[in-house]
Amino acid sequence: MVERLGNGGLAPALDGIRLSLHVLAAAVWVGGQLTLAGLVPAARGLGEGAARTLARAFARIQWPAYGVLVVTGLWNVSAVHAGQPHTWQIVLGVKIVVVALAGLGALLHTRSTTRRGVATWGGVTALSSIAALVMGVFLAG
Repeated sequence: MVERLGNGGLAPALDGIRLSLHVLAAAVWVGGQLTLAGLVPAARGLGEGAARTLARAFARIQWPAYGVLVVTGLWNVSAVHAGQPHTWQIVLGVKIVVVALAGLGALLHTRSTTRRGVATWGGVTALSSIAALVMGVFLAG
């Protein structure tokens, strides 16, 4: 039997955990991309391969963060989806597509072999990640 917390039961504590994990993962995914984009020009000055080394190091935390975002995002939907207006559901559908685009863009960015491909897919990833973050704020409000 699960012990109840306060007058509201266990639900408020689980909501806090779910939302905290989601926001933390978004901070790593989106914030890390923006931080790395700011560091790349300086890293290039450190020598051949320095920017690539930073990118590989970021990938070790980027992909787990993306996984946490997907899992907690599904948890968010299951916790609040019922009874939401049609426009909310439309924004949610668009957000799901944008989140998938962000993941695909990041994957293609890491696999690109040309500067143009790296730049193009990096831009797609950054823009779609920021768009997903903004849509998440609107969905939460």
